[in-house]
Amino acid sequence: TKGINLFKEMIAAGILPDAHVYNAVISVCEKDGQWKLALNLLKDMENRKIRPDVITYSAVISACNKGPWDFSLKLFEEMKERKIKP
Repeated sequence: TKGINLFKEMIAAGILPDAHVYNAVISVCEKDGQWKLALNLLKDMENRKIRPDVITYSAVISACNKGPWDFSLKLFEEMKERKIKP
């Protein structure tokens, strides 16, 4: 989609996204049913040392509800471990 393509263009141009940008793109993934991409974006955030927040996890969990539900449970547990309140 347009939002995901714009995100890829930002990365290619050397523009580093922040948590707000990741949250927006993950929300697009959720709406498009792209749960695998949402999970990959969460991992990418962590690799770039960008801390996910409750909005990030909520969007990824919602995206994963369109895929294997056990991912949602694992993410919820991860949130609790990181002391991020739902």
